[in-house]
Amino acid sequence: MSSLLTEALSLCNLAAVGIFGIVLSAAFCEIEWTRRHKLLLVGCTILMLALQGVVSLRWGTGLARYLYPLITHLPLWLLLAAMTRRALWPLVSVLTAYLCCQLRRWAALLVIALFPAGGTVLQDATELIVTLPILLVLIRWIAPSVRALSRSPLLLQLQFGMIPLLSYLFDYFTRIYTDLLSSGNQAAVEFMPFVCSLAYLGFVLHTTQEQQLRSQLEQTRNSLNLQVAQAVREIEAMRESQRKASTYRHDLRHHLQYLSACIENGRTEAAQEYIHSVCAEIEASKVNVYCENEAANLILSSFAARAQHDGIDFRVHAAIPLVLPLPDSDLCVLFSNALENALHAGQRQKQAGKPAVVETTAYEKNGRLFVQIANSCSFPVQFDAQGVPTTSQPGHGLGVRSICAIVEQYGGMYSFARQQDQFVLRISL
Repeated sequence: MSSLLTEALSLCNLAAVGIFGIVLSAAFCEIEWTRRHKLLLVGCTILMLALQGVVSLRWGTGLARYLYPLITHLPLWLLLAAMTRRALWPLVSVLTAYLCCQLRRWAALLVIALFPAGGTVLQDATELIVTLPILLVLIRWIAPSVRALSRSPLLLQLQFGMIPLLSYLFDYFTRIYTDLLSSGNQAAVEFMPFVCSLAYLGFVLHTTQEQQLRSQLEQTRNSLNLQVAQAVREIEAMRESQRKASTYRHDLRHHLQYLSACIENGRTEAAQEYIHSVCAEIEASKVNVYCENEAANLILSSFAARAQHDGIDFRVHAAIPLVLPLPDSDLCVLFSNALENALHAGQRQKQAGKPAVVETTAYEKNGRLFVQIANSCSFPVQFDAQGVPTTSQPGHGLGVRSICAIVEQYGGMYSFARQQDQFVLRISL
């Protein structure tokens, strides 16, 4: 009776682990669950379980476990490959589902450790009991993440499937096909820790590379956002200048009529004052010419207008040529970030009731561009070990990182310093 119970539990457990692996493998694949696919999966599951049962009853469960890759895993892979029209990911799914079967085994081993008198019967019973809860948990919380990986590049899919594949091969060749593991073979005992260490090192390397790439993409995105914002400001400034110029052209006849009337009536002083006021308005609306470089003029003019609006003394001494060793886009990011930070410091100065001055000096010499931006700074500034200013405020500090990245890209040098109530940025590239 005890032998029959043991054999029955072993058969039920074999069927349970088969259903567990088949359902979980399918859950790991992106399958359009049409009625046809559902019926196909159910029908093939019944056929595979029937084949397992025939082999187990005719030749024993030991042979069924021995032939399991041929009578279950291979047909399951071919079935999922046909349903998904893919070859690699269904194989990864089958191997990953097999690896997840370890959860059932370890739950049973834990119970056996607590109740060692139960033996094989208790182990099979425990595996049967925990099969459904573990399967539901994996389908609910793990399967969506695994399916998302199926859309990853081929290399990442291969990396993900490497551990399940090695675990699969190790399990069959050391536990089922041979007794290397139970015999205490040193290579077999140390193999999986060795694989785990390699996997961990590979994970660290891959994560580091991904983090660096993510940082570069974030920096590029921030730089592009700054370029777009600066371009929008320049376009708005040009539109405003065009609008005022159009207005002056439209009103030119009225201005001339007014001046003519003043002259005819002998009111020369009024005519002079009117001429001065019109000239002042025209002068205020134009883009200032600081140097030969048009992009630099637009950027400096834009920030000069903002500084004037905020009541910040904005001074420029620029001799930047038309041709530079860096494109206009990088020049825009460089100047925009530096001047943006300088204006923010000026606004803090104004809020504290202290003078705010921003002075920009830029020139080209021997094929190198030299830039110095100094702004009033009466508050403390924190620097890291490399002398780069840092901040704990969220969303800040990106501009400084963009400046450093661009300067390093062109093999230049930069320095940040606070001296005598001034913050000074120097760039050479």
